[in-house]
Amino acid sequence: MTKGTVQNQESFLQNIADKLGRERRSSGVTRPDYKHSPQYDILRGATTKEMVDVLKDQCLAIHTDVKETNKAGLERALEEVMEEYEVDKAVAWDDPRFIEYGLETFLQRPNMTIWGSGPDEDNIRITEQAEAGITFSDYTLAESGTVVLMNGGGRGQSVSLLPTYYIAIIPYSTIVPRITQAAGELHRRVEKGERIPSCINFVSGPSNSADIEMNLVVGVHGPVRACYILVDDM
Repeated sequence: MTKGTVQNQESFLQNIADKLGRERRSSGVTRPDYKHSPQYDILRGATTKEMVDVLKDQCLAIHTDVKETNKAGLERALEEVMEEYEVDKAVAWDDPRFIEYGLETFLQRPNMTIWGSGPDEDNIRITEQAEAGITFSDYTLAESGTVVLMNGGGRGQSVSLLPTYYIAIIPYSTIVPRITQAAGELHRRVEKGERIPSCINFVSGPSNSADIEMNLVVGVHGPVRACYILVDDM
């Protein structure tokens, strides 16, 4: 399949119309203009500091550790988390923001692996044996304490899923009120013709499950602990 092409679109859409028992509508369809849009009212007009406070409160509810720092103190904050979690081996995204935020020396520490530095099979094997995975957040949802990760290339999704611990670096500039704003920005990027990753992860703290009698169990099928490092980059 040629990159960027869509196969069998017409037959697929026609099949849906047939199942709905109506003619195919290919024109005259407009987006509804809703009278009420409460999803935009939550944290409307909130300052960055107010959203940071909401995010921190939500982290308590989702069993996520939080540290706050600025660009100058980011490397030390990372070192403190690594020491607290007793991390020896770690893996990080191949993300230019690590250099932009002054972490070039941090990436050169012993037993630090950069995702994408070898074949995918080796990356996965190394990552599942690492104690910590480290990424930047692309969008951060204050309301739910969620980091949005745009995976692809050197930004493997395994980095946030396979290690024992997960560390998310969250610049203040990535914080938005809720999923409404993040989804809206992704939609605008698509409308402008920008290619976005086919895999976008929404991670809200360490893995957990409440499937058994609604009893919450944390750390059941992924990172057992998570830490968000909030970085004042404003």
